[in-house]
Amino acid sequence: MGRKAKIIGLGSYLPERVLSNQDLERMVETSDEWIVTRTGMKERRLAACDEFTSDMGYMAAQRAIEDAGIGAEEIDLILFATLTPDYIFPSTACLIQKRLGLINAAAMDIQAACTGYLYILSVAKAYVASGAYKTILCVAAEKLSSIVNYEDRNTCVLFGDGASACIVVGEDVPGYAIENVSLGADGREAELLILPAGGSKRPASLETVQQGLHFLQMEGKEVFKHAVRRMEDAVTQCLSAINLKKEGINWMVPHQANIRIIESLAKRFNVQRERVYLTLHKYGNTSASSVGIALDELAKGGRVKGGEHIILFAFGAGLTWGAAALTKCGVRSE
Repeated sequence: MGRKAKIIGLGSYLPERVLSNQDLERMVETSDEWIVTRTGMKERRLAACDEFTSDMGYMAAQRAIEDAGIGAEEIDLILFATLTPDYIFPSTACLIQKRLGLINAAAMDIQAACTGYLYILSVAKAYVASGAYKTILCVAAEKLSSIVNYEDRNTCVLFGDGASACIVVGEDVPGYAIENVSLGADGREAELLILPAGGSKRPASLETVQQGLHFLQMEGKEVFKHAVRRMEDAVTQCLSAINLKKEGINWMVPHQANIRIIESLAKRFNVQRERVYLTLHKYGNTSASSVGIALDELAKGGRVKGGEHIILFAFGAGLTWGAAALTKCGVRSE
C-alpha cells in the first residue's frame, strides 16, 4: 500500500486591481442586479498589464512553501495547471522553476481548464503514493483577462485573474490528507467552452484576430446543465470510494463559477450554506485557481477542525470535471 498524500502548505494570490459590477455597467449593457442575481458575483480581480500567469503562480507558490515550513530546495516536482500560460511553450511550470531556482525539480503543465486544480492534485497524490516524488509543488494560475472579450456581456462579467498553490507530500505529518480524487471528461462537448484560435488548427492570422477568435466563447445554458449533473456524479463517486456518506461532509469548497450551480449542489448533498465556502462574490471565476484560492482562505480562517472532511469539486472546458475528499489531520504547531 502506498503512502497517503497530504497537503501541508497552502497559498494564493490575487491581483490588486478590482473590476466591480458598477465598472462593467459602464463597459457593456448589463447591471449589478442582473449579474448578482444570475451569478452571485460583485467583483473580480484583474492582473496588471505587465503581470502574467507565471508571476501570479510564483507568488502563490512562495506563500505555499512558507506555509508548509519547508525549504524550496526540497521540492522535486512542479505541476502547473492553467489554460492561460505565458507561452504555448515552454511550460509555465518551467518558468516558475527558474524563478524558484529549483533546477533539479521536474516540471510540467497540465491543462484541464477549470478542473485543473483537481487534476494536478490527483497526479500529485499518485506520484507521492508510488514513491516517485517526495515533495510536490502544485500551482494553478490564470490570467483570464487576456482572453476575455470585454464587449461580450455574457462572458466578461464572469471571469477574473488569480493563483493558488499547495505542497503535497507523502509523510505522516499534520495537514490535509487527500483521501480520494474522482475525475471525468467528455470531449464530445468540447466546443461548448472554447478558445477557437491560437493553436495549430487555427494559427493566429489577421482574419482570426478580426473575427475575435482569440477570445473565449461559451454556450452558457448548455454548460450550466452539464456542470450540475457532472459535478454531482463526481462528488457521489468520490464519497463512495471512501465510504463517506453525504452526512459526513463538513465543508464544501466548490469551483467558483455560479452561485445557482453551487446552491443546487449544496442542496442535493444537504450541506448548509454556512458550510459552503464562497469567494465568487469578490473574485469571480478564476478557472483552475478558484478551488485552491477558496481552500486556502478556508484553511487560513481557522474554521476547519481536526478530523473534518472537505469536499472540493469543479467543472470546466473539455468538458472536464472532478471532486476530491480531504480530511484535516492533526493541528500544526505554532
